Amino acid sequence: MKKLVTLALAFALLLTLCITASADPVEITFWHAMGGVNGEAITTMINNFNQEYEGKIKVNYEYQGSYDDAFSKIQTAGINARPCDIMQVYDIGTRFMIDSGWVKPMQEFIDAENFDISVIEPNIAAYYTVDGKLYSMPFNSSTPILYYNKTAFKAAGLDPEVPPKNFDEINEMAAAITKSGAAKYGFGMGNYGWFFEQWVGKMGKHYVNNNNGRGEAYATAVEFDSNGAGHDILSVWKKYVGEGEATAIAPYLNQGNDDAKQAFINGDIAITLESTAALKTLLTNIGDSFELGVGYFPSINADDVGGVSVGGGSLWAFSTGDADREAATWEFVKYMTNPENQAFWNAQTGYFPVNVKAQETETFKANVEKYPQFQVALDQLHSSAPEYAGGLLSVFSQARATVQSYTEKLVHNEISDVDDCVAKLAAEINDAIEMYNLTNY
Repeated sequence: MKKLVTLALAFALLLTLCITASADPVEITFWHAMGGVNGEAITTMINNFNQEYEGKIKVNYEYQGSYDDAFSKIQTAGINARPCDIMQVYDIGTRFMIDSGWVKPMQEFIDAENFDISVIEPNIAAYYTVDGKLYSMPFNSSTPILYYNKTAFKAAGLDPEVPPKNFDEINEMAAAITKSGAAKYGFGMGNYGWFFEQWVGKMGKHYVNNNNGRGEAYATAVEFDSNGAGHDILSVWKKYVGEGEATAIAPYLNQGNDDAKQAFINGDIAITLESTAALKTLLTNIGDSFELGVGYFPSINADDVGGVSVGGGSLWAFSTGDADREAATWEFVKYMTNPENQAFWNAQTGYFPVNVKAQETETFKANVEKYPQFQVALDQLHSSAPEYAGGLLSVFSQARATVQSYTEKLVHNEISDVDDCVAKLAAEINDAIEMYNLTNY
């Protein structure tokens, strides 16, 4: 009798193995925009997923270039082409993705499974939540922070443990560094539209109207021209790289952040602004050249009271009508945002661990012990609040580029007056908003 039972169990096992072997895994396609060190990390995570889910789910992943490149491709392809099942989209693509009608909101997966959404950092989830619905799953979330050269601070007689908190302090410290010869320039930042958006939030003000594009109506115009934020921000640019003695301590480092980052790595500037996502890259490239310090993203004015909003990107599931592929997509999303994977992602890149339980893992604890700079970035996130989540605007990518263009015109004195520059900047963005709204709403 025992022999028959053994044979029966063996036959059942063999039958199971045959079914598994003959069944094709559910294949899904993932578009992402991570290159360099970040690309290596995401590839490792995807390959680990495919190994763990071998025979069940296979993720085919495709690098689409920069955020802008990837976003442009999905806009061009449209939902009828269904080029992928899941896509990494940058923060400012949120309003467009919601309006497109192409996506399956993460809230539907969450509600169907009764998934505990409280494990996702609330100040991050707030950005991607509209009308109480989480549309995409936070994944590579970041905020800008201040990076500084502690070695240069010491050489200039400054306290290396006290970074500047606002531009008055940046001016004072940068002047001391330049005068001492500890660095060629005390300060330098890239002309990056994301920073403009963050400074508006640090003032506790809105970038656009209708509750920053999160109210009952869509945004119809910018507010930074009328609430004073634009004037204060562009006045700083005018002061530092447009005129006066301040130009001796802060060079213009072009649009984007690549030139500023390289100048900082080279030791040419001692204070700069960059994303938390650059932390691991900076640590790697600086090596033993100097000691790296980090601080909170500085406010424009000393009395500004507000908070930072997240940048980076999130994971968007497309509504394909294929239940198996959509279920596989949800499994992949949960895997990429589980505590251990988010701890790994944080350690490898500098992006926040979006899962709060990641902070309980040994991976996270060991990394913070070795590199305490990671904890400062997380502390800044926790010191903000959901009301500073940031604005939603369908033409945000265009608006960001326009901000950079007009900032450069001011710096190069193509427009000499700050208020004139703000007015022209606002008018151009408002025209783009109006055109989009007329076409789509």
